[in-house]
Amino acid sequence: MSVLSKDSGGEFNVGCIGKDVENYLGSKRRKIFEEGDAQRLYSYFLDRQLKEPGFVFSMQVDKDGSMGSCFWADARSRAAYQYFGDVVTFDATYLTNIYKMPFASFSGVNHHHQTIMFGCALLVNETGESYTWLLRTWQEAMLGRAPSTIITDDDKAMAKAIVEVLPNTTHRLCLWHILQKFPEHLAHVYNKFPDFQKDFRHCIHETITTDEFEQEWALIMVKYDLGENTWLQNLYSRRDKWVPAYLRSTFCAGMSTTQRSESMNKFFKDYVRSSTMVSDFVHQYEKAIDARYFKEKEKDVRTKSTRVIMKTPFKIEEEAAIVYTRKSFTIFQDELFNSLRYQARKLYVSGEAKTYGVTAHGKETPIYHVTLEGDEGHATCTCHKWEFMGILCRHILCVFGKKAKLNILPEHYVLDRWTINAKSRPIPDIPCSDDQVWQVQDEATMRKSKSMIQLYDIVELASQSAKKHNHFTLALEKVHKELLAMEDHVECSQTMPINECIPSRSQVISNFSQTVQDPPRVPTKGRPKSLRAKNPKETQTTKKRRCSICKNEGHAKNNCPSVRLRCRVWESLQILVYQQRCKNGEEKLFFGFGYKWEERN
Repeated sequence: MSVLSKDSGGEFNVGCIGKDVENYLGSKRRKIFEEGDAQRLYSYFLDRQLKEPGFVFSMQVDKDGSMGSCFWADARSRAAYQYFGDVVTFDATYLTNIYKMPFASFSGVNHHHQTIMFGCALLVNETGESYTWLLRTWQEAMLGRAPSTIITDDDKAMAKAIVEVLPNTTHRLCLWHILQKFPEHLAHVYNKFPDFQKDFRHCIHETITTDEFEQEWALIMVKYDLGENTWLQNLYSRRDKWVPAYLRSTFCAGMSTTQRSESMNKFFKDYVRSSTMVSDFVHQYEKAIDARYFKEKEKDVRTKSTRVIMKTPFKIEEEAAIVYTRKSFTIFQDELFNSLRYQARKLYVSGEAKTYGVTAHGKETPIYHVTLEGDEGHATCTCHKWEFMGILCRHILCVFGKKAKLNILPEHYVLDRWTINAKSRPIPDIPCSDDQVWQVQDEATMRKSKSMIQLYDIVELASQSAKKHNHFTLALEKVHKELLAMEDHVECSQTMPINECIPSRSQVISNFSQTVQDPPRVPTKGRPKSLRAKNPKETQTTKKRRCSICKNEGHAKNNCPSVRLRCRVWESLQILVYQQRCKNGEEKLFFGFGYKWEERN
């Protein structure tokens, strides 16, 4: 109402009250129920596909005609996958709709190190069959290309589907989800041995090679008598999927958890809630995606229109500033600057390969082994930062600068996905991708803005007299009827061939001509505590009660063991008298006036 009042010049000029607005919104919601939420969603998908040929969707329908699992991806997400789809995080722990259908998202990281979407789905359940259908549908939408690495939580049904659909993809388990289970399964160890958490974290995070991890793990098993723990044995048998030492040489774009998906879930909370209809959810999802792509455009402009501040006089830093995006360059610059804190000494030579031991100045450990082959700057480091993230580490840069005297950035160490021109490669198989989608949206927005400006001027003229107002009303009704009678058709851009505006069978992954019924809805009482499925450990509160009298934790003042009420309460004066025994044996009286306590002997 405040917006309407401001636009109308006051509440008296709005023409309605707040209750009228509520009734109007309620009538629109009832129309959704009359048409059917799932049917409205299906109609929106078909209309979206006509306007954007690169948009794809697939919807399952059971024998009763009720909507099942549903997948969709726009042209921008499909194009982004072709550029940055080497590493994907897959998560299905977010409940965003009135039907409590899990929201499954495929996400990754772009050249600005921002989270991007590669498509999403609403699942009817979280079974292996649903995950298998989703992965097959998603891979088909992504032109059949499988990611090199996929990161998920420790879900058995999801793992089985990945093995079946993506057999050549490295499946990595989210390290954060794994670590959250340790206090749950090893609570007796945590309580009995205070040093266990420190030793365990050192074993997981501080070990560089697999041999170091195996030695540390064996010591922990013996020290804390965990050799017969079946849960740890099962986890150890899958160590190649979650232990960092085993995955450092696997490219993961710097990701070891599904945090990208979790951040998107948090981002969507500003747009949806537990009572959101699925048709409304898709509209809100598009708003959220547009906001994310706008942030990417901001980074593009910032990268191309600003200059960075150099920290070193090295030419290699200047070359990196030219090719990398600002965020990627910042990471490289930090590694280059920190390389000055390290020293390298030759350990041994094997043919053309020279191996150096790199340590920080004034420290003997840890020692990173850097092997340099030939004069073209081919090097490997035991930290495997280049293999894991795609940006050179400080140890290799130390050898380049102090031993190899290499002052240029070798081309084979510039990963295209982190560069400014990462999205310059055209993708002919996805029409209306990225900038073309923005162009179509911009054209519609420009037409709408132009019409609004013209209409505003006409309204100003019509409001000057009753005669002008009546003439305007009659003309407006006539134009309105003519517009409604016109047939809608898709206008192709002048820069896009005509045949690209006609959706092909491959773009409609799943299509059918029938009425879609709403999925079954599970009624709940009150607002759910969370939209995301959480581990029981996450739901535990970390805040402890603290007594306001003795200042100890675990109880409140009304049941403090060191205090007992001595006198009655004078309600009219609001005075409380307490007696407390001190450590030295003396007793003191405490008079309470409201929230202030006054000590008296």
